[in-house]
Amino acid sequence: MHALKLTQIGNSVGVILPKEVLARLKVEKGDTLHLTDTPGGIALTPYEPNLEQQLAIGREFMREYRDTFHALAK
Repeated sequence: MHALKLTQIGNSVGVILPKEVLARLKVEKGDTLHLTDTPGGIALTPYEPNLEQQLAIGREFMREYRDTFHALAK
């Protein structure tokens, strides 16, 4: 567990993430993190929270039109 202190950053308030946390998240300066609500609190992740849902919809679409995609590939 890491205790993080809120700090003034310009007109905003932020937290500085330790190098170990950045390494575990596999992120670096300039990357985007997503904050999501969870039953246990909040989660900070580099992955788009809705990506899995979007991929599932895309897979279903491709499955539904499999014959059409096969014909187009010829």
